[in-house]
Amino acid sequence: WQKRAGKQCQRVHQAVVEQGQVKSHHIQADEIRAKGRKLIIWIALAMDVTTRLWLAGVVSTRRDRRLIDRLFQHVRACCQFVEALLVCTDGLATYPNSIVRALREKVKQKEGPGRCRLQAWPDLCIATVIKRTEKKRVVEVTRQITRGALTKAQELLQMTVGCKEFNTSFIERLNATMRERLASLTRKCRHAVQRLETLEAGMFLIGCTYNFCFPHQELSKSTHCGYRCTPAMAAGLTDHIWSMQELLRYKRSE
Repeated sequence: WQKRAGKQCQRVHQAVVEQGQVKSHHIQADEIRAKGRKLIIWIALAMDVTTRLWLAGVVSTRRDRRLIDRLFQHVRACCQFVEALLVCTDGLATYPNSIVRALREKVKQKEGPGRCRLQAWPDLCIATVIKRTEKKRVVEVTRQITRGALTKAQELLQMTVGCKEFNTSFIERLNATMRERLASLTRKCRHAVQRLETLEAGMFLIGCTYNFCFPHQELSKSTHCGYRCTPAMAAGLTDHIWSMQELLRYKRSE
């Protein structure tokens, strides 16, 4: 049942979220490490901080460049072209180049014939947050701007309600939601996953219900929307809270 529901949720995500309609100015990305049976699995996730919308997720057995490239290709499919964007990540070295490769447009040469060149989005800022831990406790946090101007990055940060400094706390909270609702992601369990397809199906099931079916507590406060609101409603992708029946019976109109 989980696999069929996950495949349906993946189709819903592609049909509704990955249509280039999300207007974002602040994105956070992070990875989850999970233990399977005789394997280690990495799940890379990205979300729009303003609307709390889960944008993309990719599953792999390796935490490498290919994983992050695939993640931001899906992020690019979700987002409209914007003139200014802040992306906050952890210290994984592959993030900056992967982000720039995904978030760029073709620009025609001004003089003479020739191929169009690819140019990154203007005012694309990348902030890196590196945490140093001792005895499983964070003892030091280093924040730095990997790409873009500091003043522009701070301006984009202040546009997000509840953000006062560069961090990855919002995506880490989403990671905790994934671990809470998906048994195979809990740190000590008897439900260790055996195949990537099973975990991917569970990820889409949890992600889509998070986006469409459950009102977000923070978004429902008066400082945000002021009414019962899901991330998909805050992003303007729908105008009502979906039921599980509506989600699992959704058919894309041609």
